[in-house]
Amino acid sequence: MKTIDELLADGVDGKRVFVRADLNVPLDGGTITDDGRIRAVLPTVKALADAGAKVVVASHLGRPKGAPDPAFSLAPAASRLGELLGSAVAFAADTVGESAQATVAGLTGGQVAVLENLRFNPGETSKDDAERAAFAEQLAALADVYVGDGFGAVHRKHASVFDLPKRLPHYAGYLIATEVGVLKKLTEDVKRPYVVALGGAKVSDKLAVIDQLLGKADRLLIGGGMAYTFLKAKGYEVGISLLQEDQVPVVQEYMERAEKNGVELVLPVDVLVSTEFPDLKTKAPATFTTVDADAIPADQEGLDIGPRTRELYASKLADAATVFWNGPMGVFEHPDYADGTRAVAQALVEADGFTVVGGGDSAAAVRTLGFDENAFGHISTGGGASLEYLEGKTLPGLAALED
Repeated sequence: MKTIDELLADGVDGKRVFVRADLNVPLDGGTITDDGRIRAVLPTVKALADAGAKVVVASHLGRPKGAPDPAFSLAPAASRLGELLGSAVAFAADTVGESAQATVAGLTGGQVAVLENLRFNPGETSKDDAERAAFAEQLAALADVYVGDGFGAVHRKHASVFDLPKRLPHYAGYLIATEVGVLKKLTEDVKRPYVVALGGAKVSDKLAVIDQLLGKADRLLIGGGMAYTFLKAKGYEVGISLLQEDQVPVVQEYMERAEKNGVELVLPVDVLVSTEFPDLKTKAPATFTTVDADAIPADQEGLDIGPRTRELYASKLADAATVFWNGPMGVFEHPDYADGTRAVAQALVEADGFTVVGGGDSAAAVRTLGFDENAFGHISTGGGASLEYLEGKTLPGLAALED
């Protein structure tokens, strides 16, 4: 995989460089609530602009239905990128149409433009190879060189991620190079003890990675909504907690395999339960009780790990040489159910080993809860991409850059 340093060494002055970024930031109306993904691509964009390139940044945002939708416009991200760069960023009102063509044509060396949301064009996400290829050809006409730096999208076989780099000289940006380097530390020659903390809502989202980790990790800590399928697999009552009943047999088999392989599988010993899901909009105080994990009332749901589990998980992370964490331990968006996620984050901060926060909600939680990002070894920008890499899958966006 060629890197941006090789591109810069060859010279980019006056060249149109297409940067596939991941500007898929959370929005509250038109306000960005977490600009982490924009800041992550800054080193690549700035290096190219400083070297005199005409930088064309493109990304998706959300899941529009292949047509323009103002709710998913990248205009706020383009504005924020300009603020962070300290210079004006041009914005094209379409992806490959008149506005995009005119905006790119108007760039001079060192200037940056952002195209409108790639997913406003149905060719971006099409499962039809010809339709994707046609869109990729239109994008290729806007550039001389391709730099892939949208790690959060490399697991998608989309036109700008998979088809476009085949049509231009292509290089990996600084973010992708960093992310791949980190993931190799989690899969090749891993320093031990290797501890993985998994949370989030659905156990089905994590089954494939658990399957792989049962042969690689020393310890698995399970929290979040997915924990209740594990507790059910142990025969416990889980009340109205989030449960994937159809996955119980699979989880039981994984638990047996973990014991056979000598992998320590750690489940909550106590949980915070309530009859009501918290109001995440008003953040009104919640009514909850703490119960043992095997004593959840039939009419209540688990919403966070309890205080004894927080201490247990912190102790299981303390001696780790390598840690990967993906998924919150509870409904961290509400202050009454954030302590479990906060405890895991704090344990990572205090650990002496190499700590990786695996993107998605975990990365959002770290920032929401006020942790210093520099206190962690690495915070990934791609939760789904990170998990699929750890599953051993071939990621289309990385494969295209390696060709």
